[in-house]
Amino acid sequence: MPTKNQWLLDHAANVYSQAGEDGVLAKVLEVIGAATKWCVEFGAWDGKYLSNTYNLIESQGFSAVMIEGSEKRHRDLVATFGDNPRVIPLHAFVGFTAQDGLDTILAKTPIPLDFDVLSIDIDGNDYHVWKAVTSYRPRVVVIEYNPTVPNAVDFIQPADMTINQGTSLSAQAKLGKQKGYELVSVTEHNCIFVRAELFPLFGIADNSIAALRPNEDLVTYIFNGFDGTVFVRGCGKLAWHNTPYRESKLQHLPKVMRKFPDTHGPFLRFFSKHYRSFKKWNWP
Repeated sequence: MPTKNQWLLDHAANVYSQAGEDGVLAKVLEVIGAATKWCVEFGAWDGKYLSNTYNLIESQGFSAVMIEGSEKRHRDLVATFGDNPRVIPLHAFVGFTAQDGLDTILAKTPIPLDFDVLSIDIDGNDYHVWKAVTSYRPRVVVIEYNPTVPNAVDFIQPADMTINQGTSLSAQAKLGKQKGYELVSVTEHNCIFVRAELFPLFGIADNSIAALRPNEDLVTYIFNGFDGTVFVRGCGKLAWHNTPYRESKLQHLPKVMRKFPDTHGPFLRFFSKHYRSFKKWNWP
């Protein structure tokens, strides 16, 4: 059940979104008002599938810049919006350099600098493309995080368009603060920010990630017993590949050595010493 700080999740609902973002965004915009009625989304796919903005375009009359890098999916995007004069479907990969950053792409469109909603979902470099945005100041930002990473871990994948690893919620929240945004809601896959001056309108006493994240169902924990046995608990699998971790493959000590060190006899102490030396020089 959502807590008091998570009250926006009481409004979670999907029309086209994946994890309640349509309903949360509708409530966020009800609280702050829609100042420009413009939004941006990338990668937009066909403009509908798991979209965080299509409901705004369809039911709230928003204008939009929809960006998709895949040529095939861009054709689907164009087909979705047809001759809708309020939607600009662009074929582009959004990067994090002066040549391909969002600032450069949007500068070719009539969208205002302070448009209402930016949705970033590119399965990897989301952090880096948002960090590179400096000219535009959307009032609301919806950005994907990697839900397999625990709250306490800061993880940012390399700025490399060939890599799809993602960024932890903690790192996204810190970037948001650096850019003048405050976290107001966290769904299973996205974190939602508003500009800092709008945050008091939400009456959220504690917007730490521990207070706002509804669950850590996709997190896997790896820990060890006093005897050196490695354990896997939590989700226990690669979330997008549905492949389980195997504890047997994660053991660093042979079974004979999995005893508390103080209980080792002369043989195990000798064996352990030389085993560690062997592993030190042979670990990849």
